[in-house]
Amino acid sequence: MSEDNPTDALARFIGDDEDPTVRYTFDEATGEVYFAVVDVIAHLTDSNDPAQYLKRMRQRDQELKASWKEMVKRRSMPTRGGQQSINAAKLEDILRIVQSIPSAKAEPLKRWLARTGAKHIYDLQIERYRRDGYSDEWIEKRLRSKSIRSKLTDAWARRGVQEGLEYALLTNEISKTTFGGLTVGQHKKLKNLDKKHNLRDHMTEAELVFQSLAELTTRQIAENEDAQGFEDNQSAARRGGRIAGNARREFERETGSNVVSENNYLEEPEAQARLRAGNEESDEDVPF
Repeated sequence: MSEDNPTDALARFIGDDEDPTVRYTFDEATGEVYFAVVDVIAHLTDSNDPAQYLKRMRQRDQELKASWKEMVKRRSMPTRGGQQSINAAKLEDILRIVQSIPSAKAEPLKRWLARTGAKHIYDLQIERYRRDGYSDEWIEKRLRSKSIRSKLTDAWARRGVQEGLEYALLTNEISKTTFGGLTVGQHKKLKNLDKKHNLRDHMTEAELVFQSLAELTTRQIAENEDAQGFEDNQSAARRGGRIAGNARREFERETGSNVVSENNYLEEPEAQARLRAGNEESDEDVPF
């Protein structure tokens, strides 16, 4: 099933033009293809009475029931008794209906929807960061850091760490050991950020890289040792941060530059700051 072309999502239902599994019709007035809802239900559930199955499904899903009239329209399609007006819906609305089908046969399509939705969210984040003036290089590292952070918090949840205070305490452990004793709050203060600001949206590439290294290492230590509860995961966080902190110090020795930066992107967008820094470095290379 293609992730790039949404109409492929129903391709395996439709079959060939001579004997389609799901009936459909083209509405010339709107330019939309409408699919027979009852055929989709029959195909994905193997129900002997898809109309009754659909009725029960609408009773279970109140949100679906509430939006039914908006999504489903009457369209003329072939039936055993000739052309008749039956319930039909556009692809977007068919996919919404599919999400309410508790059937194993619907799972591949649901997974496709999840992948497509995740990709759409990813693309929206890229678009937002570009609009806010971030470079593609920074965006790539920021989105990777989000993925690593999400996997870490998922691991904490599975390992008995309480969301909220305990997450914050562990995050501070990682921050302190990675960035030379700086807590998250101190790091924000250094960058002159308010509580409403997201610290990571104002980190440099280097800060993001070492933050990600610390969180990736923390998760792998916790998984390798099957850390359970706050204290075990606190130990993993300290060691994960310490490993990243050692790497940071080595990086600073070799490059002669500090990783922790007081810069933020409130006034000057990241891409402009990158360009300015590059121009300043170029000026230093001019021998006259």
